[in-house]
Amino acid sequence: MIVGVLQADSVLPQFQEEHGNYPEMFIRILSIGPDIEFRIYDVERGVYPEDLDECDGYVITGSKKSVYDDEPWIKALIDFVRRLHENQKKVVGICFGHQMVAHALGGRTEPAREGWEVGIHQCQIVNKLDFMSPDLDEFGLLVSHKDQVTELPDGAELLATSEFCPNAMFRIDDHILTFQGHPEFTRAYARDLMEMREEILGEKTFQAGIASLGGGLDGDLVGSWIIRFIAQPSQAPISE
Repeated sequence: MIVGVLQADSVLPQFQEEHGNYPEMFIRILSIGPDIEFRIYDVERGVYPEDLDECDGYVITGSKKSVYDDEPWIKALIDFVRRLHENQKKVVGICFGHQMVAHALGGRTEPAREGWEVGIHQCQIVNKLDFMSPDLDEFGLLVSHKDQVTELPDGAELLATSEFCPNAMFRIDDHILTFQGHPEFTRAYARDLMEMREEILGEKTFQAGIASLGGGLDGDLVGSWIIRFIAQPSQAPISE
């Protein structure tokens, strides 16, 4: 299996020595078998596969940018997501990638009224699918975002929700899967981000985020869901 990582941002230089860059984070959680290869496409700099079939599936990373920012590379990524959808290629969106899929396919992404969400948050599963094993009622992921999906695109099915983010995980048919949370983040990286943004976050949000880091974290589990989702054959669209 070949997984393409559509890199939409880079870890800040001062954090890369300890935490690596975003592609390395994804490779860590998605390397659950000996036959998985990765190809990296720096879409922020206009690097894309020459052919959609270069990879069995694509993962869109997070980004400090917003999907509604008026930047050429974001517009190009919107077009590429639409091409992937039209061709029913496997796509997994993470944070910005989750918001990008919704935005590109007719949903809505906008700033959350509550502001920033950081730390470990539990998501309640509302629809359990075969690749989501073992059988759980909720899972915990690190989050770091001030935008969220407020309206799902047509044909999307909600899979998980949280108190702060109602549209925390969704799928479209059997070829698109998205998460607002970051399965690739570690507690240490999340702490560094929060400490850097302490003033922006405000004392209440910062302290709650730091306190949450002792909670249950299921990033590796979600990584296994992603690989199983990409590997499973596509079935008939759920809308049929």
